[in-house]
Amino acid sequence: MRKTRTEIVNMIMIENKSTGKVLVLDRVASSWAGLTFPGGHVEWGESFLASAVREAKEETGLDVKKLVPCGVVHWANKRGGETYLEFLYKTNDFYGVITEKTVEGSVKWMTRAELESSGRLSPNFEHYLPMFFDGKYSELFFEWDGESWTAEPHYL
Repeated sequence: MRKTRTEIVNMIMIENKSTGKVLVLDRVASSWAGLTFPGGHVEWGESFLASAVREAKEETGLDVKKLVPCGVVHWANKRGGETYLEFLYKTNDFYGVITEKTVEGSVKWMTRAELESSGRLSPNFEHYLPMFFDGKYSELFFEWDGESWTAEPHYL
């Protein structure tokens, strides 16, 4: 059996039920710049859920509760053998005051239509949206070159 280096991250869709809008991060401090949802790395010894709660707080200023799993995005590096796993969550249970700007970028509320028509989505983020909004899939798989974020999506 071959060992694989795995990087684990999370992403959280925070929805305001009264407006139907979701909190979007305009990420600037990353190779994955553009509009996306808040999220980040799972630290050693931290659960996936705890890391999602922490990342939401760090990137938005909001405290989130009752996170619902939406699936996993699996990036498999066909050159180097590394794996990149993203655990997706959503919630409409939050409180606090939004931090409009952090080192990651700025946050704002948008409808799904505004987000999809923005022309500014992070690479491949359009493929994540059905997992968050529609609940159709449990896994999104990409086989990629380990450098660019361009790859063919496969829903499972």
